Amino acid sequence: MANSAQARKRARQAVKQNAHNASLRSELRTAIKKVAKAIEAGDKAAAQAVFSASTSVVDSIADKKIIHKNKAARHKSRLSAAIKAMA
Repeated sequence: MANSAQARKRARQAVKQNAHNASLRSELRTAIKKVAKAIEAGDKAAAQAVFSASTSVVDSIADKKIIHKNKAARHKSRLSAAIKAMA
């Protein structure tokens, strides 16, 4: 348990920030799943539209340092490759 007033305040702030970061991570995962679902459905045009929307979500979460920028690039690259591989 935190002993000083400063440490208690930082503990309170950490709880709040953790909840906020968790919600952003959830938003990221949802965006990725939407693209994957569109790819599985087989509609290339719809998958492309969902991908372009989710790209901005992935980038904004990487900018906030919730995930590393290389991880964001990796997700975008894999999704893009999956869309290009569609018949």
